[in-house]
Amino acid sequence: PSVVDTINSGKVHIVEPNLDNMVQDVVKDGLLKAITFPEQADAFLIAVPTPFQVESTENSPQPDLTHVEKASKDIARVLKKGDLVILESTSPVGTTRRISEWMSEVRDDLTFPHTDFENSDIRIAHCPERVLPGNIINELTDNDRVIGGLTSKCSQLAIELYKTFAKGTFLTTNAETAELAKLT
Repeated sequence: PSVVDTINSGKVHIVEPNLDNMVQDVVKDGLLKAITFPEQADAFLIAVPTPFQVESTENSPQPDLTHVEKASKDIARVLKKGDLVILESTSPVGTTRRISEWMSEVRDDLTFPHTDFENSDIRIAHCPERVLPGNIINELTDNDRVIGGLTSKCSQLAIELYKTFAKGTFLTTNAETAELAKLT
């Protein structure tokens, strides 16, 4: 809630050159509103932490997907036919498919790509974020992007969204390959 309040007052909670002026302008113009729970939209980007679990039963550290699962289920409540969901968080291979499964648990009135493939009501893809602090604004628009959908229609709709603001090359693949590209 404190981050939402900060953004809605036209300020930022992180240090990033020129971001404070941009946020102030778009909030003032009514183009940005921060909220704590999803509202209906055409596209949703999930960019939440995936820290290592403090207690892991495995021999190696395991990512905590709690935030990804919660975001997915919260978004599912406001989905409508034709919506797009993109995971940007660093996640293990298979997480994008799990988002489809988690959402279908909440919304049995919609179809999802893990069961209905190209004919699904909802499109889900992975596009790993790749930005460095201090240069985020330029990298958001100029970096090439790997985009992997659960289906080719999912990938295509994700590319159409990113083309509205990104100038880099779009490398299309499947969700698993996009997830692995970020990890490697």
